Amino acid sequence: MTPPPVVVFPDAELVAVTILRAGLDKDATVGTEWPDDLLQKIVGGVVSVTRGGGAVVQRYVTEDVTLDIDILAADKGQAHDLAQLVRAHLRAAEGSTVDGAQIYTVADVSLIWLPYEPAAETAPIPRYVLVMQMRLRGRPAT
Repeated sequence: MTPPPVVVFPDAELVAVTILRAGLDKDATVGTEWPDDLLQKIVGGVVSVTRGGGAVVQRYVTEDVTLDIDILAADKGQAHDLAQLVRAHLRAAEGSTVDGAQIYTVADVSLIWLPYEPAAETAPIPRYVLVMQMRLRGRPAT
């Protein structure tokens, strides 16, 4: 009996961060965690991409990955505009290859307003949470 192939799926966080760093304004901070100097960075906008759930769709071929994306900015309007740009850049990547990852589809799941209030004495930080899904193709392990 032939053993099943060893298939490696791409790092979806890295794929999304690569797309967004290339497409968004250079003043925006894009990464996989909130920066330590968050209050200084929100002036240009902060985008933090985290992998949520995901599952193989077609065995050894594709997987659907959910991305939870925090978008923080100086005010609600800026946060909304940045969220729409993030959505647009990720949607535009559908059908492309980024860092060796083939992106088959990109879909919206939700976009919600979620102000962040860490403590009573701290002003809320305008925040949207965008959830998107990407279908990515795996590749044989080398």
